[in-house]
Amino acid sequence: MPVLEYEIGQSGWTDGLTAFHEETAQANHYIDCASRRHTLNQLRRWLTMPSPVVIDIGCSSGFMLRSLQDEFPDAIPIGADYIRGPLETLAQNLAGVPLLQFDLTTCPLPDRSVHGVVLLNVLEHIQRDEVALAHVARILKPDGIAVIEVPAGPSLYDVYDKLLLHHRRYSMRDLLDKVSRCGLQTIEKSHLGFFLYPAFWATKKRGRRYLNESEAVQQDIVSRNIKTASTHPLLHAAMAAEEWLRNWVYYPCGIRCLLTCRRLP
Repeated sequence: MPVLEYEIGQSGWTDGLTAFHEETAQANHYIDCASRRHTLNQLRRWLTMPSPVVIDIGCSSGFMLRSLQDEFPDAIPIGADYIRGPLETLAQNLAGVPLLQFDLTTCPLPDRSVHGVVLLNVLEHIQRDEVALAHVARILKPDGIAVIEVPAGPSLYDVYDKLLLHHRRYSMRDLLDKVSRCGLQTIEKSHLGFFLYPAFWATKKRGRRYLNESEAVQQDIVSRNIKTASTHPLLHAAMAAEEWLRNWVYYPCGIRCLLTCRRLP
C-alpha cells in the first residue's frame, strides 16, 4: 500500500493548488530553503534520542522529507498530507518512507507515538487550528519536539493568502497563546525573513488591492511575485546571514513566525 489513507473532510484545497505553488516556487526559493535549514537546525539541537520518529505533516512534494533523510540517516521519517496526489508521486520516489493521508483535526495517530513533528505553513490552512495543535501535542512523546512555521502579520493578508486558501496570518503573541493552550511549551521563537521585511511589507500591502480580482488574475499576480528574484544569490546570502545571527538575536518581525515547542511530560 503506497499511501495509507484516512477519511478527510472538504477544505477546498486541491492537487491543482499544490501543483501551482510547488511549480511556481520550486525547490530553491530563498525563503523555503531558509525554512528547511532552520527546521533541520532545530531538530539537530533538540532531538537527541537515537533513531527518532519524525513526521512531516504537510509534506507536499517532499523537499523537507528528503532533507530529513539526508541529515538524519538514523531517523524514521514519515510523510503526511491532506492531498493524495503529491503522496502518490512521493511513493514512487521515496522508497521505505511511510506516507499517510489524513486531516490533522481528526488525526488518526496514536497518543505519544512520535518524537518530532514538522509543521511548516500548515496551520494557516486549517480553520480549527487549535484542534490541530492539540493533536500535535497528543501524538508527541513526552519531551517530544514540534517545529512550527506560519505566515506572519495579520494585517498583511492579501491576494496570495486568499488564492492559497489561508484562513489567517499570525502574530507571534497569538501563536504563542494557542500552542500554550494546547499543551505545548515554547522553547525557541523568532521570525524568518527579518532583513527582507520592509520590501515584503510593501508587496503585501500592494497585493491587498487584488483581493476582489478573478482567480486567473490572482494566479498571475501571485506567480509573478513568487518568481521575482526567488533564486537570486543576494537573497540567499541575506537569509544565510539572518540564520547565523539568529543564534544571538531575536527578530521581532518577519515574513514567517518560527516556533520550536516541547510537549511537557
